[in-house]
Amino acid sequence: MSDSVGNGVNDGVSNGVSDEKKRRKAMLIRAGIYILGTHLFAGFVILLFALGNRH
Repeated sequence: MSDSVGNGVNDGVSNGVSDEKKRRKAMLIRAGIYILGTHLFAGFVILLFALGNRH
């Protein structure tokens, strides 16, 4: 009986750690997408300024 209780506790901790790793990975992917999108937008704005500056 103590084995099943011990396994339940370990599974809960294991799931918590697994969930935290998934959240961290998702956060890093989201941050990477935001950074990439921001750089692409900034490059587009710089391109517009460069094209607008030509006479």
